[in-house]
Amino acid sequence: MSQDGGIDLETSLGYLLKEASSALRTAMEEVLRPLGMSVTHYSCLELLAQRPGSSNSELARGAFVTRQSMNVLLQALERDGYVTRPAEAPVGKALPTRLTPRGRRSLDKATAAVRSVEVRMLAGLTETEQATALRLLRSMVRSLREEAPPG
Repeated sequence: MSQDGGIDLETSLGYLLKEASSALRTAMEEVLRPLGMSVTHYSCLELLAQRPGSSNSELARGAFVTRQSMNVLLQALERDGYVTRPAEAPVGKALPTRLTPRGRRSLDKATAAVRSVEVRMLAGLTETEQATALRLLRSMVRSLREEAPPG
């Protein structure tokens, strides 16, 4: 705690995580921009490669954006030939989205660029330290997603 009862930014793990997240996003945007992509664009393509047929809602959750933002992005990606969606939902309302060959080629280039950022980010850590960081971050996410105690 700082002297005035607030959070001491020099020792706040939450603040440091936010700073790291911001630095990572900036570095990713820098390598993706020349490819005509944003982090959200890349995230959407990566999610579709790993989870073909995902719905707009699933993609929005996975890319940490609103459904409305994801819908606008999917419309642009479909118009530009990176993804396909059926005209009508086969079941319910969800339109399952899939990468096109063009989307796959674009993703391959973006993945290499993003991987270079991650390699740079982890360069100062040993394999053991990287494994520990991964374990600790997963634990923090789990703790925050669990139901908060009352009061």
